[in-house]
Amino acid sequence: MRTDIFARLDREPEPPKIEIPRMTRTRLALFGATSAFYLAIVVAVLLSTWLVLLDWKIMLFRPYQQWPELHAFLDYYVVLGQRGPTAVMVAAWLGWRSWRQHTLRPLLALGAALLLLNVTVGAVKLGLGRLGPHYATQIGSAELFAGGDIFPSGHTANAVVTWGILAYLATTPRARRYLSALSAVVALGVGLTTVYLGTHWLSDVLLGWAAGLLILLALPWCEPVIARAEAFVLGLREQLRARRRTAPSRPVAAGGPRPALYPPRPATAGEHDAHEGPVREPVGAGSGRSGAARGTNPLATPTRTHPHGHGHPHAHPHPARSERTPASPAGGRRPPRSRPLTGG
Repeated sequence: MRTDIFARLDREPEPPKIEIPRMTRTRLALFGATSAFYLAIVVAVLLSTWLVLLDWKIMLFRPYQQWPELHAFLDYYVVLGQRGPTAVMVAAWLGWRSWRQHTLRPLLALGAALLLLNVTVGAVKLGLGRLGPHYATQIGSAELFAGGDIFPSGHTANAVVTWGILAYLATTPRARRYLSALSAVVALGVGLTTVYLGTHWLSDVLLGWAAGLLILLALPWCEPVIARAEAFVLGLREQLRARRRTAPSRPVAAGGPRPALYPPRPATAGEHDAHEGPVREPVGAGSGRSGAARGTNPLATPTRTHPHGHGHPHAHPHPARSERTPASPAGGRRPPRSRPLTGG
């Protein structure tokens, strides 16, 4: 067994037993409380209550002018809430986990969470149309339905979902506690950074925290869909592998023989006998029969019958010297026509 720090880079031989979170009573209670908080923030902004006045006080205080030495650092820190960079980083980590644990669930869970984030947060942003602090036109106004897209804060909600999904997918209680604390600190810092920079109202950040937490709490309801999607993708992969196994692997050279599309048909008994022709019996002293007794010429070459009915002579090897009929002693060996003619 390897004990060095690179041992965890190896792929696990068998998929680990992962406990999928369920919608427990505690989770349902948190989901209900967070939903009530979400609605309360929306109503408070719609009615221009004390929350809107607090937004304006913080905006006029201009924190980025009170502590300018933090501006350079927080400009980089707020990137932890941008969807593009954070999604790439977290997807790379979860992709390695998917490869190591022989499962697509981490990547599919991230995709489901980001899809819910885009749909829910984007719909509220476009529906309420609130303007940001830098584009506000009337002091004390909620700046709603003015064509903006600032409420709720997308940076804050994205930080909650993107970093919180690591805690949601943790395989041990200890790792889940540590990752929950880390994601909470990052999400709180990103939300307050947007207030410091003046890009969001405080109520935008509060609603962003609630929106992101609602998505994480609702993910157990998406687990059956994630499981079906994983089974579909893995089944499609097995089909592609099976097709590659059955495909011909040897290339055919140009002008060379190509493999037959269908296997050759075995010959029937009649066709086999027709191709073989009549059986030839050897002619010898111990056979008991001679060619003259059979009425045939023993030196004649037998003829095979073509399967289509046409006679086609086939050459056979010459008989052995012991099988040949002895030549008659009378007469010469030269044909009569080959003798010279005399007289004129």
